[in-house]
Amino acid sequence: MVTGSATLVEAAGRRVLVDFGAFQGGRDLERLNEKPEQMDVATLDAVLLTHGHLDHCGRLPLLAKAGYKGHVLATPATIEMAGLILRDSAKIQESETARRNRRRRRAGLSEEEPAFTTEDAEAILKCFRPVPYNEAVEVTDGHRAVFVEAGHMLGSTSIDLAVSEGGETRHLIFSGDIGPGSLPILKDSRCFTQADLVVLESTYGDRDHRSMGETLEEFEEILHEAIEAKGRILVPAFAVGRTQQIIYHLVELFLSGRVEPFPVYVDSPMASRANRIYMRHPELFDEESHKVYKALEDNPSLRRFFHETESVEESMALNKQGGPCLIVASSGMCHAGRIVHHLRHGLWRKETHVIIVGYQARGTLGRRLVDGEPHVRMFGERIAVKAKIHTLGGFSAHAGRSALLEWLACCAHSGPKVVLNHGEDGPRAALAEAIRERFGLETAMPQMGETLELS
Repeated sequence: MVTGSATLVEAAGRRVLVDFGAFQGGRDLERLNEKPEQMDVATLDAVLLTHGHLDHCGRLPLLAKAGYKGHVLATPATIEMAGLILRDSAKIQESETARRNRRRRRAGLSEEEPAFTTEDAEAILKCFRPVPYNEAVEVTDGHRAVFVEAGHMLGSTSIDLAVSEGGETRHLIFSGDIGPGSLPILKDSRCFTQADLVVLESTYGDRDHRSMGETLEEFEEILHEAIEAKGRILVPAFAVGRTQQIIYHLVELFLSGRVEPFPVYVDSPMASRANRIYMRHPELFDEESHKVYKALEDNPSLRRFFHETESVEESMALNKQGGPCLIVASSGMCHAGRIVHHLRHGLWRKETHVIIVGYQARGTLGRRLVDGEPHVRMFGERIAVKAKIHTLGGFSAHAGRSALLEWLACCAHSGPKVVLNHGEDGPRAALAEAIRERFGLETAMPQMGETLELS
């Protein structure tokens, strides 16, 4: 599956966990958001975090809840992003549990506890230690790691974990989530030239995205259509990464004069806080981004079209806002957050446009919209889908199949064993076949809980 990333490495008498993400995509998957019984945190020596998205860091507070007090190593920007996301996740856990418990009390049932609390999130955040890019750092006895740019989100990395045992050093590579190479704002991903094992993501292992140029052309056409119809454009987007990318492209289009400026609302307090984290890390931007942000800073007449909503009341008022306007709100898979309310008010209107810009896991509302369902249920109500649903895969922050193969090509000559994770079975199988055909490498597709041995 695409969420819940976690790999435990046992070598040289040490145990190192790489990522510990949350599962997303419906109740069946979310029930997996627990610490596996066989994971004894007392024997866990260190945790490495590739980046701050919830599906890679979301279960970390469970470690603190179980008593873990070791280090969590990540880049400075990842530490900030993970802090933002984990604190928000803890508040959601607490509020949803409180809501369920009100019902349980009325039904005469015992109360539940949240999977983790704000206190647990703060406890694990105290364990975080910053690491630099491109420099070897000591993880634990016999283990050193190098974190390099992954080009997926601010602070994201791929990791080379070098394990020394019996006088021999093995290089275990963890791709994390790899960016597509054309992603604005961020620098492109880096790859490794030597590997004994590669754990490679496979989200889009069965296909390539449309080019960024083609995607921007389609995006521009949608904007023009909505402007002419005075329609509303709803963009479900992850607060960290995709929201900043959409705003960047809108600024570009407005500055160039290709699209007449119109009101844009970032309806996500988390996204607003993420924006501020982005601006604290200009050292991670690519050159073009510096130019665009400078142009916006020097153009107050353009800045007035961009708004951030903080309160629930401000968010609710947007449902009465006439078009044209664009509302970007979390969550990216439409399974929670403010975007759900905007969709409830807009899906049945034919002049509404919904732009899907990220991966939609099975079981989510976003996946049902992408699959073309004519009606969806929201808040117990049957809603007709008359809005135009657009899928702009070119905005994805994940590399497509060709880019994944090119990233792997850097170290394929060293003959590593390849392990495909973070992908549904169809995309994994397609990528595994492409890897065997192109590189002749042994490729494994483990299931959750399966143990692999590198002899």
